[in-house]
Amino acid sequence: MKTPTLSLSASLIPLVILILMLTYNIYVFGDNALNGSNQFILLVGGAVAGIVGVVNKVSYAQMLQKVGGNIQSVTGPILILLMVGALAGTWLLSGIIPTMIDYGLKIANPRFFLPVCVLTAALVSLATGSSWSTTATIGIALIGIGKALGFPIGIVAGAIISGAYFGDKLSPLSDTTNLAPAMSGGDLFTHIQYMLYTTLPSIVITLFVFFILGLGFHVTETVNTSTLSNAIHEKFNISFWLFLVPLIVILMIVKKTPPFLALFIGTILGGIFAVIFQPELLLELTGSKVLDIKTIYKSVFTAITADTQIRTNDPLLQDLFSTGGMKGMLGTVWLIICAMVFGGVMDAIGALKAISKAFLQWAKTTFQLVAGTAASSLTVNLTASDQYLAIVVPGKMFSKAYKDRKLAPENLSRTLEDAGTVTSVLVPWNTCGAYQSGVLGVGVSEYFIYAIFNWISPLMTLLYAYFGIKIKKLIKD
Repeated sequence: MKTPTLSLSASLIPLVILILMLTYNIYVFGDNALNGSNQFILLVGGAVAGIVGVVNKVSYAQMLQKVGGNIQSVTGPILILLMVGALAGTWLLSGIIPTMIDYGLKIANPRFFLPVCVLTAALVSLATGSSWSTTATIGIALIGIGKALGFPIGIVAGAIISGAYFGDKLSPLSDTTNLAPAMSGGDLFTHIQYMLYTTLPSIVITLFVFFILGLGFHVTETVNTSTLSNAIHEKFNISFWLFLVPLIVILMIVKKTPPFLALFIGTILGGIFAVIFQPELLLELTGSKVLDIKTIYKSVFTAITADTQIRTNDPLLQDLFSTGGMKGMLGTVWLIICAMVFGGVMDAIGALKAISKAFLQWAKTTFQLVAGTAASSLTVNLTASDQYLAIVVPGKMFSKAYKDRKLAPENLSRTLEDAGTVTSVLVPWNTCGAYQSGVLGVGVSEYFIYAIFNWISPLMTLLYAYFGIKIKKLIKD
């Protein structure tokens, strides 16, 4: 399918209208904007892009084909997202998440909790190569501990996301880490080595900031960890053996088991452990007197697919010990599908290509080339709503320019990761922003400013380019 040539001004029309409408929509609906209105606005943006395409003689069939390809590309993430909801349900029912919270309350020190969140998420993400799996497992537990300690949820989510994307960005198991050098024509391990120059200073600054935030935080008198721990023990049978399930899931992902399969097995194990460790809770939730097959089936499948609320005497735990299962993820799935419609139409009419080309023409120096690459990745994250496209589109468009400037491909691949991979989570309608917001239960606007690593990374790569630090040449002077 040949992508048509579109002017920059025509390409920007759908993007400008989309941003204006989303801005006003968030102003009107606030945190409820993701409940449906944002999704419809993405469809409206796609319709505007479609009108621009029709005017420029792009057929409806061509646009529909691109949309279909876009939606097909996120089939895996959508299935993973649904399975995350299922896993959260059985892990709550089995007492896995409450056990993590209980042990975390015993060892957590508010002064060091935030940097520990960053480091824990970073290590798990390095081992698994997935920020999504990291937040879906250890991230949920850290959110619960942070809530129990009285931290604002946005700060905790920012720390988790910062660590998760640090590991995702550097892990050789990560898809984006493999994709970036593939698009730039570089080598995987050379790419990882070259990323360390900007990534290590970024994570050091991130840890320092969270350390300072932790020092300035004081647990309020209303947050009594011993009281919370007692309330957890009253409702759940806490056992160290429950850590076996998340350990198995993490090991499977390290062994390159497909994430969907690993999360599916984790969900099933969570249901089995619920029967073993929490039989009284299953009876309470179903109102039954005998733990028979019907009781087990009903309680476990409800946790997997629908709302589960476990009543406690503590209002904080009451909010924490509730999950929507797969049903709770449908809003995020809806958002991802609508985002793919908009991105597909924009790609089909040639808007993404025109915007990237304009950046390329603007770049006259090495700094401008790097800045144009970063801006292009961010633009694709805003328009196409997908971090993979934010690597693929600028990677394809800019690779020749880097070669013409005698710049090694590592410069391009590093910029794609610094500006494309990590900023995707900062865009509410991007697949990553929607996913992380849905999994952690925190709005993007709440964690945006605290996802320190994610907005320092593109600034760091621009700083290196401006001062000519570690800009590798293809041919030495």
